[in-house]
Amino acid sequence: MKRVPFVRIWSATPTPLTADLTIDLPSVGNLVRDAVASGIQGLFLAGTCGEGPWLPDRERIRLVRAVVAEAKGRLKIAVQATDNSVPRILENIRQAADAGADYAIIAAPATFMNATPERVVTLFTEAADASPLPVGIYDLGRHRPVMIPEDRLNDVYLRPNVHLIKDSSGSPTRRAAAIEARRAKPALQLFNGDEFRCLDYLEAGYDGFMFGGAVATASHLRRIAAAFTKGDLAEARALDAEMKGALYGIYGGEQIACWLTGLKYYLVRRGIFSSAASYLGYPLTDTCRQFIEEHAGRVTAVDSPRASQ
Repeated sequence: MKRVPFVRIWSATPTPLTADLTIDLPSVGNLVRDAVASGIQGLFLAGTCGEGPWLPDRERIRLVRAVVAEAKGRLKIAVQATDNSVPRILENIRQAADAGADYAIIAAPATFMNATPERVVTLFTEAADASPLPVGIYDLGRHRPVMIPEDRLNDVYLRPNVHLIKDSSGSPTRRAAAIEARRAKPALQLFNGDEFRCLDYLEAGYDGFMFGGAVATASHLRRIAAAFTKGDLAEARALDAEMKGALYGIYGGEQIACWLTGLKYYLVRRGIFSSAASYLGYPLTDTCRQFIEEHAGRVTAVDSPRASQ
């Protein structure tokens, strides 16, 4: 087991929306205050869970400005800037920088013509090199039709302006490439983006977590981190299993049938969001609704964040 001095917890947060699919500003304030109280160090906005690819530009920027204004420097703020050309990525980054973001996150685009390995690598490296913000790379691996080839990951990760990796690939090979890059560039921050593989990534030497479920499981994550850093792997595994059970309940079972709707409904039941509205239209089954109502009823308060985190 590889030990880390402390574990960073970020939330790749869902976006609070009104019924007409615009940013729900009062709920943004609730979300930020809850993140601070829960011991979360950073928010990743407009990612997959944050519906960034579906948000109109004006709403994405309203979201970033509202989060930055409410956070008042208490949280680091990252914003997804993914697009299918370098000029479009850079325009998204400039908008995020103007709105007060600390980092720009770039993932592989969902569509990209003539996606040769060289062109894919060039998309990332040219955007990272020209970005006015520090850059994070969001690696979805084979979960996306376009991806950085495994043998070219370090060509991207070792660019001077790449500061962090969010690894949702679930791939041991891609994880090993990130660890290799961090050996060459010790300041590179490595985050696990897969809530169902937390200990795999911690044991490999990753620095922390950055996934959507963190908004619902910060208390579990703090306790997992505390157990792991003191070397009690048995306790960490037990807490991890408990957290997975809660997430499967919120997400609608192991098929993740309710996913984003379930997560947003949980936040509604916690009094953080006013609506479970989303662009993606996942269902909310009776079983999922019942679990969330019972689970949210047990979450009466958040623990004080530990000073070590």
